[in-house]
Amino acid sequence: MMPINRRKFLGQTAVLGAAATLPLHAWADATPVRRASDVIELGPEKIKVSRMAVGTGTYGAGNSSNQLRALGVDGVANMLKSAYDKGIFFWDTADAYGTHAAIKAALKTVPREKITIVTKTDAWSADKTKADIDRFRQELGTDYIDILLLHTRESPSWDVEDKGSMDIMAEAKQKKILRSVGMSCHSVEAMKVAAKHPWLDVCMVRINPAGERMDADPETVLPVLATMRANGKGIIGIKVLGEGTLVEDRHNEALRYALTKNAVHCFSLGCESFAEVADNITRIEKLAVPA
Repeated sequence: MMPINRRKFLGQTAVLGAAATLPLHAWADATPVRRASDVIELGPEKIKVSRMAVGTGTYGAGNSSNQLRALGVDGVANMLKSAYDKGIFFWDTADAYGTHAAIKAALKTVPREKITIVTKTDAWSADKTKADIDRFRQELGTDYIDILLLHTRESPSWDVEDKGSMDIMAEAKQKKILRSVGMSCHSVEAMKVAAKHPWLDVCMVRINPAGERMDADPETVLPVLATMRANGKGIIGIKVLGEGTLVEDRHNEALRYALTKNAVHCFSLGCESFAEVADNITRIEKLAVPA
């Protein structure tokens, strides 16, 4: 984790906090309110996503996560359905989170074509990637996956090291088993390659105003994201709330940063309860004013 420039962060949040005191109608003529349920077309394949995704992998590893530990499969499924009823149809999972079964259960309650699913593979070989794609579809209860990402890539030569996996994913995309492909970045060096690589449609990146749980400080990451956007890549923000570290007293500032910086197209929030889903949706509507 990069060190936080506390003075700079407090200065930013003071400005953002002052902006939050203005009524929404004061911004009405300048910029429409941005909502969690806004429909965004993501990346070159124009995959439709809601601006907010429900993340199911807070502290997710080893086929488990906070969501799964607290709610169980049925509880996570019910939370996803509750989010869908509020207009949030973008669901974020991964093999490592253990929540594929929850997605499958939730899909029994809503039309598959109304939901966009992003999941992630930890595979490091072509054979394992192919096996994962087949297994994931079974576990998710779907014939196709909207977005599949290579998970937690850090190496600046990931495009060489993952060539076998990338070819398998490209072939699956041609067969319409996958609709879009990309990676989840965990280093600035990997991100710089992703920003220009023709194979990649979508990139998941860590971003928040405090630099918490990020690959580098925001000033370093933002220009890379600008290049990525200019090259037509879809960008999903994660760690928007610093994996919970900004929730206590910086929740609003962090959400507004994600909404108004125009660095990402959409973002995933790791919601651990029905109440957190509803709270984030309400906060986003109130805070979505120009920075």
